[in-house]
Amino acid sequence: MMNSKRLFVIMEITLAVLVIVLAFVMVREQSGKDRCRVSVILPDADSSQWSAFRYGLKTAAEDQGAELFVVSTGDKLTLEEEISLIRSEVGNGADAVIVQPAPGDGAGQKLAEISKKVPIMLVGKPQTETEGDSLLPVTGPDDYAMGKALAEEVLRDFNGNIEGKALGLAAQDMESVQAGERRRGFLDALQGRGTRTSWTVSLAAGDTDGGPLNNQSKTDLVIALDDTSLTEAGECTASRDLHGALLYGIGNSTEAVYFLDTGNAECLVVPDEFSRGYESLSETVEGLGNFFHKMESKVLSYTTIRRKELFTKKNQEIIFTMSQ
Repeated sequence: MMNSKRLFVIMEITLAVLVIVLAFVMVREQSGKDRCRVSVILPDADSSQWSAFRYGLKTAAEDQGAELFVVSTGDKLTLEEEISLIRSEVGNGADAVIVQPAPGDGAGQKLAEISKKVPIMLVGKPQTETEGDSLLPVTGPDDYAMGKALAEEVLRDFNGNIEGKALGLAAQDMESVQAGERRRGFLDALQGRGTRTSWTVSLAAGDTDGGPLNNQSKTDLVIALDDTSLTEAGECTASRDLHGALLYGIGNSTEAVYFLDTGNAECLVVPDEFSRGYESLSETVEGLGNFFHKMESKVLSYTTIRRKELFTKKNQEIIFTMSQ
């Protein structure tokens, strides 16, 4: 008799817990149907290098029924400023935040602390973390693979024979994780080919007069590892300030495409920024609307474009997203 009563009590407690859990899930799912607000924080968010990304965000927001707010900042944002902006957005009602981590020690850890209150999706890895997985989900391309793909295009143009060629490598921030991975992929693909790296240089966004590039020694090839360095190197090529060096690079703006079209760049490796915007917001909204869904990192594709291929249907679709 005593065992029967104990069993009955246990069953009652179990059923009560199940009802509570079910009610909680139903409330979360119902709230997930409401229009959630997602804030996006990017350095120089209005620049053309983010055009395709912003278009992807906007398209996903329309598909998901989310309210999107892109925070406009200067081209340089300190970690402290970024953390302050995130907290301000959360205080103003943001349900989640999509952010490109600003440079600074412990960026990943500080952002992870905020993520205990609201979901955070990263656009790129924290720039000062050099090993280990990110503490937060990241949406972006495989930087190492893009660097390797760029090197393969160089090898194709020279029929594999680039022995003795001098290289100059440029990036907006050569110390960032992104630039480091792209550089490593590029140089690994050329290992044993007899090239030498004459210089590496970091370029400030908006330095349209070529800045440090004008002061570098003559090289055979200039390798631009991001859109900022590609467009600045393209300006130098157009004004003959690269001393005849051939320009190869990674870019995702209409300016980058322009330099390819005019012959000032030999080849572009283009990350899929539209999908980065679309997937980052879609994954964030999914995490908000489903209690059991844990936001995951997404590795996106890239496309190699040559001048003669600019007007293929696929590449025109890519270029279209850059102009939105």
